Amino acid sequence: MAVPARTCGASRPGPAQTACHWPGCGPQPGPGARRPASGPPRPLWLLLSPLLLLPLLAAPGASAYSFPQQHTMQHWARRLEQEVDGVMRIFGGVQQLREIYKDNRNLFEVQENEPQKLVEKVAGDIESLLDRKVQALKRLADAAENFQKAHRWQDNIKEEDIVYYDAKADAELDDPESEDVERGFKASTLRLDFIEDPNFKNKVNYSYTAVQIPTDIYKGSTVILNELNWTEALENVFMENRRQDPTLLWQVFGSATGVTRYYPATPWRAPKKIDLYDVRRRPWYIQGASSPKDMVIIVDVSGSVSGLTLKLMKTSVCEMLDTLSDDDYVNVASFNEKAQPVSCFTHLVQANVRNKKVFKEAVQGMVAKGTTGYKAGFEYAFDQLQNSNITRANCNKMIMMFTDGGEDRVQDVFEKYNWPNRTVRVFTFSVGQHNYDVTPLQWMACANKGYYFEIPSIGAIRINTQEYLDVLGRPMVLAGKEAKQVQWTNVYEDALGLGLVVTGTLPVFNLTQDGPGEKKNQLILGVMGIDVALNDIKRLTPNYTLGANGYVFAIDLNGYVLLHPNLKPQTTNFREPVTLDFLDAELEDENKEEIRRSMIDGNKGHKQIRTLVKSLDERYIDEVTRNYTWVPIRSTNYSLGLVLPPYSTFYLQANLSDQILQVKLPISKLKDFEFLLPSSFESEGHVFIAPREYCKDLNASDNNTEFLKNFIELMEKVTPDSKQCNNFLLHNLILDTGITQQLVERVWRDQDLNTYSLLAVFAATDGGITRVFPNKAAEDWTENPEPFNASFYRRSLDNHGYVFKPPHQDALLRPLELENDTVGILVSTAVELSLGRRTLRPAVVGVKLDLEAWAEKFKVLASNRTHQDQPQQQCGPNSHCEMDCEVNNEDLLCVLIDDGGFLVLSNQNHQWDQVGRFFSEVDANLMLALYNNSFYTRKESYDYQAACAPQPPGNLGAAPRGVFVPTVADFLNLAWWTSAAAWSLFQQLLYGLIYHSWFQADPAEAEGSPETRESSCVMKQTQYYFGSVNASYNAIIDCGNCSRLFHAQRLTNTNLLFVVAEKPLCSQCEAGRLLQKETHSDGPEQCELVQRPRYRRGPHICFDYNATEDTSDCGRGASFPPSLGVLVSLQLLLLLGLPPRPQPQVLVHASRRL
Repeated sequence: MAVPARTCGASRPGPAQTACHWPGCGPQPGPGARRPASGPPRPLWLLLSPLLLLPLLAAPGASAYSFPQQHTMQHWARRLEQEVDGVMRIFGGVQQLREIYKDNRNLFEVQENEPQKLVEKVAGDIESLLDRKVQALKRLADAAENFQKAHRWQDNIKEEDIVYYDAKADAELDDPESEDVERGFKASTLRLDFIEDPNFKNKVNYSYTAVQIPTDIYKGSTVILNELNWTEALENVFMENRRQDPTLLWQVFGSATGVTRYYPATPWRAPKKIDLYDVRRRPWYIQGASSPKDMVIIVDVSGSVSGLTLKLMKTSVCEMLDTLSDDDYVNVASFNEKAQPVSCFTHLVQANVRNKKVFKEAVQGMVAKGTTGYKAGFEYAFDQLQNSNITRANCNKMIMMFTDGGEDRVQDVFEKYNWPNRTVRVFTFSVGQHNYDVTPLQWMACANKGYYFEIPSIGAIRINTQEYLDVLGRPMVLAGKEAKQVQWTNVYEDALGLGLVVTGTLPVFNLTQDGPGEKKNQLILGVMGIDVALNDIKRLTPNYTLGANGYVFAIDLNGYVLLHPNLKPQTTNFREPVTLDFLDAELEDENKEEIRRSMIDGNKGHKQIRTLVKSLDERYIDEVTRNYTWVPIRSTNYSLGLVLPPYSTFYLQANLSDQILQVKLPISKLKDFEFLLPSSFESEGHVFIAPREYCKDLNASDNNTEFLKNFIELMEKVTPDSKQCNNFLLHNLILDTGITQQLVERVWRDQDLNTYSLLAVFAATDGGITRVFPNKAAEDWTENPEPFNASFYRRSLDNHGYVFKPPHQDALLRPLELENDTVGILVSTAVELSLGRRTLRPAVVGVKLDLEAWAEKFKVLASNRTHQDQPQQQCGPNSHCEMDCEVNNEDLLCVLIDDGGFLVLSNQNHQWDQVGRFFSEVDANLMLALYNNSFYTRKESYDYQAACAPQPPGNLGAAPRGVFVPTVADFLNLAWWTSAAAWSLFQQLLYGLIYHSWFQADPAEAEGSPETRESSCVMKQTQYYFGSVNASYNAIIDCGNCSRLFHAQRLTNTNLLFVVAEKPLCSQCEAGRLLQKETHSDGPEQCELVQRPRYRRGPHICFDYNATEDTSDCGRGASFPPSLGVLVSLQLLLLLGLPPRPQPQVLVHASRRL
């Protein structure tokens, strides 16, 4: 390939050139510079012929430029390396800072992090914290059982007989459509005053409990009123618990009737739409009310199931799935003559959020056709439950059948698969209004230790799809004390605004007997729960002694994280727990799989591994060494781990001299404190202090200037040994203030930054100080004032050499504005300190390069000029010259790209405003070639905690809450008006008059915060990092007449790649563009993931059988045909605008009568 001939000096003159400023900038290699003589053989062989042909193909009698030889480009690379190293040596002050630390050796001690001792201590502290909650739980559960046993049932109880605080009363009064507005505030409802409590992040009243009753349950029913009556006595126990342990947060009793009584009292968080909160559907209640479940749901999709009935079934299945937790396993199948799974899942799968989503979407595609074949459905279900070659719960086994009715009892199937032991419970659901005989459905349930339910309309779905938990609770109740074991839940979002919590749960049993000598009651009364905020557990972990990249984490038996620095859900769904797997919180590899398995098995362990980590800004990947240490947390299902980089084995602890500490004066009088005062910034540089909790009375602020002001004001009053302050944090801050000030004095103050085209120099420390010099540079400083949360700081600790960080640019945003020299490129490096045999990295130093000036300097360093005063090389007639990055910038592209693939510097002026962008957005063809030649490796992962804008509503006809719309033919058919479909439709209309938003209720919005604008989603992340190639590398981007030569070489001791390439001559070879930007995704293919499930263990206890269980209460139902008179009356009421005020159904078992 020949390069077109160029006329001598024809290149476009650029701005005034800035040459390198230090003596070793010439062509000679610097001392100790190491560069391989050649690149990999294959690309060089490809390149050999074109390079030899270049002089021959130039036009005779004219000057010609050829692509630079490899040794020339290696020479340019050495000059770049030497320039960067020289500037950092002069201004970075790494060596000088080491000397400053050693000179002040008497002001600090070196402490050691001993991983095993640390992790055992933290595990013990967490165990003690949770044990205090366990004792409170047991007191509550015992008291509740005794109160209910002593309670006398009242048939004639009335609403005015019960006085309680209705948590939703205030919200209902604010709603002009509420019943209570018409009736005025009920006399039985207390009016309370509340005080703000930061522990609860809410207004509370410690003298009362609050009661929440689901919207679809009638508050005035006899069952509910009796429940309110006996649970009132819990109030005193709640208060006594708080007296014994003032750190207790929400104490809650969730009743099996749907009543929630919690302490302290606070108003309910009113949702924007209808309030769908029901305690029986909360993750903590479901876990506490029953043992794990293996469930197969079979749905009748024969031809008789159509229209509204089919929609009711789809909604019922979705609601049933919501009663399952991650400890459960499930599959869903449809059947007519044959049975088949509704989704790609061919066996039981874990009922986690993503698998349930697959089921819910698949269920919407069910179509009714064919004839009913119960036998096919039940045989499929039993085969699923008997499959022992898969992971499953191995506890309660059950089949849930949804149908519109049928005659077959399939007794032969039950005899073959389930009798005589009846290890599988069968629950049958008659869906829709119809005239079929329900006796066979009742018989199936009763003959197999299950229960029969009716779902005539949408209003009955939520109640009847959760009542089966009462049946599963029977063996637990009959097991007595053996089953009274506290379980700790997954992480989930508290409904009252506490944030992320875990809950300890304990079932509450009915200890009454139906009469003298009768069998004891086998109903579960409900579940007692006590919340523990994750922040309270985090406070027990070391905060700042582990360094910026050390951390503590904890996981449960499912491998889900309880604690982890990457547990940061952007939005939460109140109906689902927060389930982030340890292998999704970090970048998965085989070593971490082994660690996760060992932790789930409750083992202790320690392992040093090489692994990949994402940078804090999620733009980079670093390969690092980490030490993992883990132990189980006794008396819980959790395991605790500690992660430490080798350089964080030791840390500094300030040891201010006895003389200073003996002076009982405010801290502001201490030596070095004066350098924190803004009055010193002009001469000593601007100081940012990390917003840490130095003292209890320190007012936090997101504005660092204001935070510093608050800090200084408080220090005027506080003595160095004050008990209200964290002396470790405070003293280390003062120590690092003095250390960094001495760096200003010894290095920065006497240097001229402009000479070297620097905008700023800076130092950041573990102690929380970031000093930026000169003071005016702080105006453009955008890094996080907390060094531990600054990407440059954490990456510098993990990488040797100089780490370049261009300004962050999004492809969708406008280009950088290169005005007033304010755009800079950070270059930072860690300060490694050796004290005896102990090595640590207590600080990071660096410079901020002026982008424009260094872009000009970059051109000179990558040219054939040896110094700044030498004129540009002119190529005379009949001569041959090599191109360079300065003279030939119209034909030659020269760039520096960092290890994430982001543009740092370019010899193309028009690309300066693209610095910081992923290079594929600048030159897709060249970036793809670099990737294909192994200069970069790609890592793809999924972020399961992202928040996305809500999707526009789809067709309600296909939605789970869609309403059946009759056709014109239906309206003209008198038979239709007397049918079950018409009757059910009128029921829905009546519900709609009372609950206007029922059919359109978005669960996240209905139960979530009032202004839910985003929903959780999965985002696919792609990062690039340096591959295995470290040598000089020449290659051709082969594309016929549009082929391009390029050379690439890593710069020693930096995270930069130097690339020289021909500019593209044509666009015919535009290749596919590599993507780095985060994109919306459905996540990995769930159908493939379930074939290789991650290791997990279920709870250690299982209560699914008791020989004394009485199964005679197995459901009774009576369907009645609607009459034309009733329908006409309902229609008249609708037309007159006088809707009846039906009492929402309270579908409670007859045995609920206490």
